[in-house]
Amino acid sequence: MESRLTTVLDKLLLLSSLMAADLDRFERDSGLTTARTHLLWVLGLSGPSTQQTLAAALDVTPRNVTGLVDGLVTSGHVTREPHPSDRRAILVTPTAQGRRAIEDLRSSHADVARQLFGDVPGARLDTFESTLDETIATFRRLMEESP
Repeated sequence: MESRLTTVLDKLLLLSSLMAADLDRFERDSGLTTARTHLLWVLGLSGPSTQQTLAAALDVTPRNVTGLVDGLVTSGHVTREPHPSDRRAILVTPTAQGRRAIEDLRSSHADVARQLFGDVPGARLDTFESTLDETIATFRRLMEESP
């Protein structure tokens, strides 16, 4: 039984490595780091946001978000705009280039999902998703318990 468990873990680690390699390729092709891509993804989901809101969504410090936003301003993906109702706040807003990048991310994400899972029967996909949910929850718990 232990051998089978480690074989499954080895396959999960291989999948993780393949996904990391694909992410590295995306970074090279797009010129965006993983962290900047993640920030754009969050903006795509939430729309223009304050840096404080982005920091919370990304689970990073406000200082870290400032650096990410600075880089995305420099690359032309976002602007900082005055908040319409809070004069102390600034909204990070995607530019046309940023909106194109967000749409490309969404399209690529959906395309990979279709390629990986489009032919998997619904019942098998339900079981796979449930197993992943349980595995993620267990791993999170183990990480929290670890010193």
